Amino acid sequence: MSAMYPFLLSTLLALNSTGGPLVALDYGVFEGATDGNLSTFLGVPFSQPAARFELPEVPTLLHGVQNATAFGAACPQQATDMPIPLPISYTAVSEDCLTLNVFTPSFAVPQLTGFESEHFSEGSQIEAPESKLPVFVWFYGGGFEIGASADSVVGPVVERSILTDQPVIIVTPNYRVSAFGFLAGAEAADAGITNLGLRDQIFALEWVQTHIAAFGGDPERVVIGGPSAGAISAALLLLDNKRFDQRALFRGAFMLSGAPPNTGTVAEGQSDYDGLVAANNCTESADTLECLKQVPFDDFMATVNHTTNLFSYSSANNIWRPRVDGDVVVHHPLVSVTRGLYAKIPIVIGTSDDEGTLFSLINTNITTNDEFVNYIHTNYLPRSTSEQIANISVLYPDDPAQGSPFDTGSANEYTPQFKRLSAFQGDYIFIGARRLFLESAAATQPAWSWVNKLRKSTPIMGSAHCGDLRLWFAGDESLNDTFAVDSMINFINTLDPNHSLRRTNASAVFWPTWDTPSENGSTSLLTLSDSGVDIVPEDFRVDAIRVLFELLLEAAEKSG
Repeated sequence: MSAMYPFLLSTLLALNSTGGPLVALDYGVFEGATDGNLSTFLGVPFSQPAARFELPEVPTLLHGVQNATAFGAACPQQATDMPIPLPISYTAVSEDCLTLNVFTPSFAVPQLTGFESEHFSEGSQIEAPESKLPVFVWFYGGGFEIGASADSVVGPVVERSILTDQPVIIVTPNYRVSAFGFLAGAEAADAGITNLGLRDQIFALEWVQTHIAAFGGDPERVVIGGPSAGAISAALLLLDNKRFDQRALFRGAFMLSGAPPNTGTVAEGQSDYDGLVAANNCTESADTLECLKQVPFDDFMATVNHTTNLFSYSSANNIWRPRVDGDVVVHHPLVSVTRGLYAKIPIVIGTSDDEGTLFSLINTNITTNDEFVNYIHTNYLPRSTSEQIANISVLYPDDPAQGSPFDTGSANEYTPQFKRLSAFQGDYIFIGARRLFLESAAATQPAWSWVNKLRKSTPIMGSAHCGDLRLWFAGDESLNDTFAVDSMINFINTLDPNHSLRRTNASAVFWPTWDTPSENGSTSLLTLSDSGVDIVPEDFRVDAIRVLFELLLEAAEKSG
């Protein structure tokens, strides 16, 4: 393969370089930064400036050398009623936010050749990389309401991959969230702009196919993943089998605290669209969608911030989220799972033991059995009968010792019904969805799974949602354990979390696939705990999760 490729320019380009690495794409030259063995290219646009409620488009030619040493603006963030403050702030927020970041080993980055002055000239060339490294595309979490690519500290993973002689490249794209990314209703469907956040992710994956070779990456060795909403996004892209069959944009998925979700249809989001139209005085407009596009940003943002969010009373039944549209989300995700309508590629998927605690902190006014029953019926199971709801209330009993945080006895009962509701919400949103997916996927492709039981003694929260994230990203110094990050690096390289693990960690536990029978005949889960790594059977809350998801599947089948 040729080691050179031309980037011809019709006019002189001022270099103004501080000596950082340079990469030439077909729409511009980008200068990044190198620190030791890690090179970064930040804030690289993968689309033209995004207009409100418009599809992403291929970037236009950028003149001059582009500074790629700072993160791009975060997409607009919905104000949330977070019960726990997040140490996250963004230097810039803008609707022009479709940028991504590339973290790559410095040896993989091409270097500038053929210039004899401080300017590029026509005919200047940039050395093409000879490396073809595997690529991990990481989608951030945030409940589809908040989050940005700057949230993910992925550099240590790349550095660890170099140290273990399994180098990887990581790409972190922005995608639109809240109403900007997940507008529903007939008007959005007619305009073809449903699930814009997912469309942004797909567009970023297409960018990777076209351009990652310039950074030393192999477009045929892409793995996708993320935490929470990022994991749910990856799961939905797995289910987007129509596009996957047309062009495989990735070959594996690594999902932390997220699975194919129980969600509604675009039509069911009509009232949310109508509410936004009314709040912005667009009701009388002949074209309400166009009217929303023209509302000044601050005014529009204010109305979005007054809509319910992930930490409102409705909790995970938030309104701005991916929905079935027959295009990006072709079928109801639970139906796709049970019918085998997903990409048959290797997956790793895990959840925390106490996923529901974070999402139950806001529901302090649910204090009685009747209030619990009414809440799950109206908010999560509206199509179920009173008898079915009564059965669920028995399977999730009014007993703090059986609630979440699990295995903590009567402790951590923040308010009456808190541990009960935490158990239910954790299973409904995350743990049951993961198990349902594995019950199908383990029969059709290699699938590994884990449960996070780290920091179980944390008051009220237990082993909470995404509580293991820093461990997977080599940032949890308190545990001093590289098993998780090495497993992830192994999977990105070979589609097997065990490959080469024993070479980098001779005492490492072998991670069996989920369908490997355990000692009691159940499936096998890797467990991460404060005492180390172990393999345990997945034999908890079997009846409760089975009955709950039978009800959800019954409703999903009726909706498509």
